[in-house]
Amino acid sequence: VRVDTVPDPRIADPTDVLIRVTSTAICGSDLHLYDGFMPTMQEGDVVGHEPMGVVVEAGKEVKKLKKGDRVVVPFTISCGNCWFCQRQMFSLCDTSNPNAEIAKKVMGQSPAALFGYSHMLGGFAGGQAQYLRVPYADVGPVKIPDGMPDEKVLFLSDVFPTGYMAAEQAEIEPGDTVAVWGCGPVGLFAIQSALIMGAHRVIAIDHFPHRLELAKGLGAEVLNFREADVRDALWEMTGGIGPDACIDCVGMEAHGLAIDNIADTVKAHTFLGTDRPAALRQAILACRKGGRVSVPGVYGGMADKFPIGAFMEKGLTMKTGQTHVQKYTKTLLAMIEEGKIDTTFLVSHHASLENGPDMYRHWHDEQDSYTKIVLRPGMEGVKHVANDTANQEKQHEPA
Repeated sequence: VRVDTVPDPRIADPTDVLIRVTSTAICGSDLHLYDGFMPTMQEGDVVGHEPMGVVVEAGKEVKKLKKGDRVVVPFTISCGNCWFCQRQMFSLCDTSNPNAEIAKKVMGQSPAALFGYSHMLGGFAGGQAQYLRVPYADVGPVKIPDGMPDEKVLFLSDVFPTGYMAAEQAEIEPGDTVAVWGCGPVGLFAIQSALIMGAHRVIAIDHFPHRLELAKGLGAEVLNFREADVRDALWEMTGGIGPDACIDCVGMEAHGLAIDNIADTVKAHTFLGTDRPAALRQAILACRKGGRVSVPGVYGGMADKFPIGAFMEKGLTMKTGQTHVQKYTKTLLAMIEEGKIDTTFLVSHHASLENGPDMYRHWHDEQDSYTKIVLRPGMEGVKHVANDTANQEKQHEPA
C-alpha cells in the first residue's frame, strides 16, 4: 500500500452523502488484499472498510441524515429495497454491485458491494481516506450521539457486528460449549457475544500469547495450537463429546505446521490453490455430532481437502456469509451505550493516515502486539491509502 493524493469524492447519486472521515481502522480482511489473495484489485484502488466521520454534504433525496451528523458507516453497501435487503440480508443486496457479472463468474451470484474491497465487489473507494462517498445513505450509516468517543463506536462498521452475527449464527443455547478459532478482533467480539448469549464455556484457539490473554480476560478458556493438538484437547475438555458450536474467525489465511496447512501454503504460493482452510477443517472435525459451525472468516476462492464426509455424516449445520451489518447496528449501539459490552480494549495503536503503509507492515508482521490499528485522517495533502499492486515486491514509504 501507499499514501497518495487524489481528487475529493463527489455526490454521484441523490441518495449519497459525503463524510469527512474522523477515524478509520485497518481490518484483518485488509491483509487478504495486502497479501494479494483477492482478485480484481487495481493499482490506485482506495482501500479500507471500517470508517466513521461527519456528514459534509447530503444528496437531495437523503432524508435521514444532514450536514454535521456523526455517523458510522457499515462496510456493506446495501440498497434497502431489494428482495434480500427487505429480509435483512443486507450483505446479499441484489442492487449495489455495479460489477455483479464479474462476481457471478466466480461465485454463481453476486453479493453486495463492499467499500474498498476489489472491483469484483463493486470497485467503490474505501474509507482509509480523508473523505468518503457513501451510497444509499438512508440505509447504511448509523447516527452516533454527541459525546461518544469514536473508539467506542467505530467497530460498529464491521468487526463488532461480525463477531455478534457469528455467535448468533452458531445458535448458542444456555449451557453450550463454544470453540472459537482465531482471537483477532472478530474472534474477540465473537467470544464476548457468545457469553452474552448464554454460552456456559467458550474455548479460544490461537497461538499469539497477547491475543490469548485478551481472550482469557473476556472469560474464555484458551488453547495455543502450537502447544497442543487442538482436536485432542477439545475432545478431552468436553468429555469426549466435542463443542456444541464452532466458530471459524480465521478464514482463508490460516497458519499452522500441520501437514494439510503446509500443503495449502505451498499450493497458494505456486498458484495451484487459493484459500488455506485449516481452521475450518479443524472446526468441522472437532464439532460434536449434530453441532453447528459458524464461519465469519473470509474465504475468497476454492478450498482443497474439505472434509465433506465428516460434515455430512456428523449431521452438522453451517452458516456463513458477510455480515448483515445494518441489521445489528442499532441493537449493538444500545449495548455500547448501556455499558454491556466494551470495544475500546481492542485498540492497540493509533496513527495518522500518512503512516498507513507502516501500520500495514506492523499489522501483517506483528499480530501479537498489534491487535487493532485506528488511523486518524486530517493531515494536509494526504488523501487515501491506496492499493499498490504494481509494486508488491518493493518496500514503500509514505508519499
